[in-house]
Amino acid sequence: MEKQIELEKVIEAMKQAKDRRMYERYQAIYLHLKGTSMTAIADILNRNRMTVSSYIHTYKNGGLPALQLEYSSGAPSRLTKEQQAQLKQTVAYSVPQEVGFTAKHNWTLELIASYVERQWGHRYSLRGISKVMERLGLSYTKPTYTLAAADPEKQRQFTETTFPDLKKDC
Repeated sequence: MEKQIELEKVIEAMKQAKDRRMYERYQAIYLHLKGTSMTAIADILNRNRMTVSSYIHTYKNGGLPALQLEYSSGAPSRLTKEQQAQLKQTVAYSVPQEVGFTAKHNWTLELIASYVERQWGHRYSLRGISKVMERLGLSYTKPTYTLAAADPEKQRQFTETTFPDLKKDC
């Protein structure tokens, strides 16, 4: 009878789970309570057997509330605060050519990753360097160009009349 009550609690938790990872944890407990082996649960969830074992151990020691996900800060930054400040200053106020890259006027994630590796010996993936830029408050935008010698009146006419008409035809 007690097992049936636990199963009902787990089923209710699964119904209310908004996070896929929490649903997976509840599902592991549900399967365990139904008598499924840890190896079979691991196969069903496509997880390591040790992961399933940790879910079950956590549940046995603290019930369903113990399975809740806690905030994970991730790995510590490879760059010191000073290096991060220098990187932000370099990317924000200089062009790649000024720091030794050839014929490049705009920073790309590849160039920033190369710069970090060259300066401090830390290798980052593009996704990783993108996260670093995000933490530093920098975002990626494509450069836009304006013609310095262009006629302002013709530019205004194009943006107000010609361009909207072209968009209508598409």
